[in-house]
Amino acid sequence: MFALTFLTPNPRLPSPLFVAKSIPESALSRRSIAFSSSNSYHWRPNLRFNGFKLKSATVPENVEGGESESGSLVKALKLGGMFGVWYLLNIYYNIFNKQVLRVYPYPATVTAFQLGCGTLMIAIMWLFKLHPRPKFAPSQFTVIVQLAAAHTLGNLLTNVSLGRVNVSFTHTIKAMEPFFTVLLSVLLLGEWPNLWIVCSLLPIVAGVSLASFTEASFNWIGFCSAMASNVTNQSRNVLSKKFMVGKEAMDNINLFSVITIISFMLLVPVAILIDGFKLTPSQLQIATSQGLSVKEFCIMSLLAGVCLHSYQQVSYMILEMVSPVTHSVGNCVKRVVVITSSIIFFKTPVSPLNSIGTATALAGVYLYSRAKRVKVKQIPKTS
Repeated sequence: MFALTFLTPNPRLPSPLFVAKSIPESALSRRSIAFSSSNSYHWRPNLRFNGFKLKSATVPENVEGGESESGSLVKALKLGGMFGVWYLLNIYYNIFNKQVLRVYPYPATVTAFQLGCGTLMIAIMWLFKLHPRPKFAPSQFTVIVQLAAAHTLGNLLTNVSLGRVNVSFTHTIKAMEPFFTVLLSVLLLGEWPNLWIVCSLLPIVAGVSLASFTEASFNWIGFCSAMASNVTNQSRNVLSKKFMVGKEAMDNINLFSVITIISFMLLVPVAILIDGFKLTPSQLQIATSQGLSVKEFCIMSLLAGVCLHSYQQVSYMILEMVSPVTHSVGNCVKRVVVITSSIIFFKTPVSPLNSIGTATALAGVYLYSRAKRVKVKQIPKTS
């Protein structure tokens, strides 16, 4: 593109600047031929015509660069905001959930209620068309039920642990998730880890062991249920990786939504069988005799259910925007935030050795995320 700068012979007069518009190639060739035949001039820059000087001026090519940079900035701000919401919902869920389980020691009923809140939110999402409804083949139903069963057990066992031990200790144990991911990937998928991943698991195991030996609220039910929740949650992730691939696979949000609804339907009869029907007014009065009113108990239970589904939904939304490795690093930071906030809110006594164990385990989780990134970068080089 050229700009035509016309300079008048009189230097006192301003020189107007005109930007040449785009002209069709055929018209341009006709004009150049007529010009050369009548005046015997060839098209060259910096020629003077009757006191006028023709100069070529380049126009910046990166006109749209500002728009792309602003778009990337908006995307980065949006992603940062979603990470912040993810962490904040996690903090509130663990605080509300722990307060409910302190006065209402029925984790199966609490978990079923929370999944029911999620089911209601999903129904609203589909009713108002905030997200397209899922379409899946009948052949996928068996696989989805398996994923839902693992999801149900994972949430139930986590609540069993939270009801027995401190929130910080439960999440320290759940830092063992990478260990079970690697183990189940070997057993179910035949995927063997590289040396860096294996080395990153050592501080995780050592840190969780040290934190367990020095935990003031330690008991075997809380410890074993948290460990079992690691197995079920990671088996769900590995199974979804194994089966939910191909053209018929649903998106992450719909897959999570369908799993939540099926989990609610699976857990309700189990909760009644294990706990009995514990939502009667007399049972609520007994539960709230330990410091919470019925109104506070109901509000906290509802908020815990909303926060649980919301933070899991946001987590899946983030997973669609970033790589699994970035999501894993974000999950590591989330665990640090939850442990720190729960210690501050509940004023949990923490010994120096317990702090060292927790920090070592979390550092191992971070190293595991870095080791996975090294493995991902090495794949294109070998192909």
